[in-house]
Amino acid sequence: MSKFKIISLWLIIISPFLGLFFLVQLTAIGVLGDLPTFDQLENPKNNLATEIISEDGIVLGKYFFENRSRVRYNEIPENLINALISTEDVRFREHSGIDGRALLRAIFGAVIGKSSSGGASTISQQLAKMLFTEQPSSGIERVMQKLKEWIIAAQLEKRYTKDEILTMYLNRFDWVNNAVGIKSAAQVYFNKAPIELDVEESAMLVGMLKNPALYNPNRRLELTLGRRNVVLSQMKKYEVLSDSLYDTLVQQPIILNFKKASHNEGLAPYFREYLRGELKKWCATHTKPDGTNYNVYTDGLKVYTTINSRLQQFAEEGMRTHISSLQKDFYTHWKGYTKAPYPDDFEWEQIDAIIDQGMKRSERYRKLKKAGKSQKEIRTIFKKKVPMTLFSWDGEIDTILSPRDSIKYNKFFIHSGMMSMDPRSGHVKAYVGGINYKYFKYDHVKIGKRQVGSTFKPFLYSLAMQEGYTPCYEVSNVPVVFDKKRWGLEKDWVPKNSGDDFDEMSLTLKFGLANSINTVTAYIMKQFGPHAVVDLAKKIGIQSKILAVPSLCLGTFDLSVYEMVGAYSTFVNKGMWTEPIFVTRIEDKNGVVLEDFVPKTQEAMSKETADLMVRMLQGVVDGVHSPVAGVKKGTGVRLRFRYGFENEMGGKTGTTQNQSDGYFMGITPNLVTGVWSGCEDRAAHFRNIHYGQGANMALPVFAEYMQRVYADTLESGIYPIDFDIPKAIDLKLDCGEAINNTGADEFDEEF
Repeated sequence: MSKFKIISLWLIIISPFLGLFFLVQLTAIGVLGDLPTFDQLENPKNNLATEIISEDGIVLGKYFFENRSRVRYNEIPENLINALISTEDVRFREHSGIDGRALLRAIFGAVIGKSSSGGASTISQQLAKMLFTEQPSSGIERVMQKLKEWIIAAQLEKRYTKDEILTMYLNRFDWVNNAVGIKSAAQVYFNKAPIELDVEESAMLVGMLKNPALYNPNRRLELTLGRRNVVLSQMKKYEVLSDSLYDTLVQQPIILNFKKASHNEGLAPYFREYLRGELKKWCATHTKPDGTNYNVYTDGLKVYTTINSRLQQFAEEGMRTHISSLQKDFYTHWKGYTKAPYPDDFEWEQIDAIIDQGMKRSERYRKLKKAGKSQKEIRTIFKKKVPMTLFSWDGEIDTILSPRDSIKYNKFFIHSGMMSMDPRSGHVKAYVGGINYKYFKYDHVKIGKRQVGSTFKPFLYSLAMQEGYTPCYEVSNVPVVFDKKRWGLEKDWVPKNSGDDFDEMSLTLKFGLANSINTVTAYIMKQFGPHAVVDLAKKIGIQSKILAVPSLCLGTFDLSVYEMVGAYSTFVNKGMWTEPIFVTRIEDKNGVVLEDFVPKTQEAMSKETADLMVRMLQGVVDGVHSPVAGVKKGTGVRLRFRYGFENEMGGKTGTTQNQSDGYFMGITPNLVTGVWSGCEDRAAHFRNIHYGQGANMALPVFAEYMQRVYADTLESGIYPIDFDIPKAIDLKLDCGEAINNTGADEFDEEF
């Protein structure tokens, strides 16, 4: 063969490689398109979810565009790293971003048409593809992208360690089902932290890397199982898995503990939604080092809250236990009534107006209105039956129903709101805004406000104590008249009691509060006037507008559970009001503290007054000796005789007009808790006080909650301790009832 032919042959052989070399060089200098800058390589941009973290270190939820949270290399289990390298890039620790052997093998396979020869894309190249390149729209663009991937992969290898590249890769990959990054994937599919993943769980997640939509265990479990076993086989092949362990693991089924990232699911959904709005406000007023505002969805903030995950769980369980039972009573109570749950004297037009109002508040109505539909068209749509899913305490109901009828169905539900806080620190430990966030998104803790009824009375009594009255001061139980001229009313107002058992008797203030005697409260109001009461309300954190009118004494105005819990904490905290707070600090994605939060405080009353009120509120639960019988009477005594609590606790029930709202405020030395229960519409309620009183509607939620708390003292740190009250205070509460006590162990519940 001539020299010319030999040279020509070698040119033919090496020309593709020379061409490839020049293409790479042209790509490297940017001729074939922009490459990332050095800064972009050093700081690849990721959308990181903001994490909401409980005081005991549990991630309650996230706010995200992509449900992505970062982990460090030491938080990734060795079996996951072994599975990844064995399956995706066995020479990862040896090459510098491009695996020459794998590349030649892939090219040779393509030439001879052997599709099983394997791919040539290294983990570094895959990371480069995820970080910096867009989806190509043509074959030529795909070639250009591959060249860029090589260059970027090589640059990544220069700037990062192998461990850092592996970590970046696992933090970046999208495992579908809102599981972006290994931390989210481990949580979503197995409800675990990455470090807790078993070998077979790691193998399943690595198997999904090939095509997460195809190997989705929620849709194609058998296919995913087969792919997982391929990964296990690779691990055995490269001797990171023994033969015996492999033989065991390939026989194991895939066992998921699937927890899809959804704001409707998980602990404290109402709290998380409220906090979302507050964090948006915070982000709007706080800037990053580059001058732009923080973004709650992309900047990976860590928000450390005051919520205790165990107490939150107990609160949700307590509400679910009682309200589900109360709902059955409500159905039975209204069975056979054509206008249920509305009174018989309601006109059908009134009921239709309530349903219309519910229709206009719905998301469906807003969307139709935005789409330009007329009122007539909207009404027609709301009357047309469609498939839908409804809430029930026995599980979701799939049915066919008109949207209007679904509104009627939902009007029958009793709702509830509950908040529990440490009275000294102001830290809110549990926040349950409703019975089911997925179906009823209205928050009954911070947003919703309802009439507080008799739960407001202790503030009047504390005003009397502050001005020198004592718990044993006696008031004649006779009608108290508020003259219309003196008090600026349309007509004379005479508050009435719920019963006549103690008419014209002299009752102590202690007994009046324990049994919620309206005439005693009215007497106090008449002595000090409504302006003094409004002033005190402001000192104890009541921010809602309340009018300085005599009816204040019966709690005829609307307040939130949040405000009431903060106010009652003043009694336990020795007269010092402490603002209830939800967040202790906010950190950026690198753990730098951006802001610490401490509650506002304000002295509202003397220590002596606060101590006296604690003891008087205990009388609501312990009962106070009746002047007509040798029994202890109090609106909260069922906490003793029905729920069996023996430790010191106090509280106050509240029942509003027509039993529309039931309240209970419970105090212990280390927790103050408020509960409201009632229907969405005030017109829907129990027909009698027996079922509709606060002691039946709300108190049991508190009881169920506290029973769980005290059963878990070692974990929760909440113990049934005594109030710190000086003996001198107890002497002021000795009204000599023991002389007439013939039934000290008996209780009688006063409505």
